[in-house]
Amino acid sequence: MPFLDLLPIDRVRIDLAAGSKDALIDQIASLLCNDDSTVARDALRARERLGGTGLGHGVAIPHGRSAAVEHASAAFVRLSTPVDFGADDGVPVDLVAALLVPAHFTDQHLKLLAELAELFSNGDVTAALRGAKDAATLLATLRGALRAAA
Repeated sequence: MPFLDLLPIDRVRIDLAAGSKDALIDQIASLLCNDDSTVARDALRARERLGGTGLGHGVAIPHGRSAAVEHASAAFVRLSTPVDFGADDGVPVDLVAALLVPAHFTDQHLKLLAELAELFSNGDVTAALRGAKDAATLLATLRGALRAAA
């Protein structure tokens, strides 16, 4: 299942304000799991404790697995002000693609992460995402970039 299949427009935000990594994870958890964001928040934080998900160059891919969810979901946010996400390069994060998948999605989870890592290694793509004027444009940019990479 491709990342875009998990990402409806209502889980795309631009100019999101979050003062810290924890605040950002809380907001992403609410996007990923409207009914009970505690499940998403706990899964994302558990994964962050294992090792940070900041890729560098202002991009992070917080993700988690949980036996409490039945379906994978994704969210994408562009922050109004970058926050420290503990990336190795020390660059604060302003582009965040988040994933929450069922515990048994091991292989699919890894494929989704690889798809995102490849996408965000392209500086032209990240520049276009940073310049998107609204959520629809940002989602269209993601669609175009992922199609081109396929």
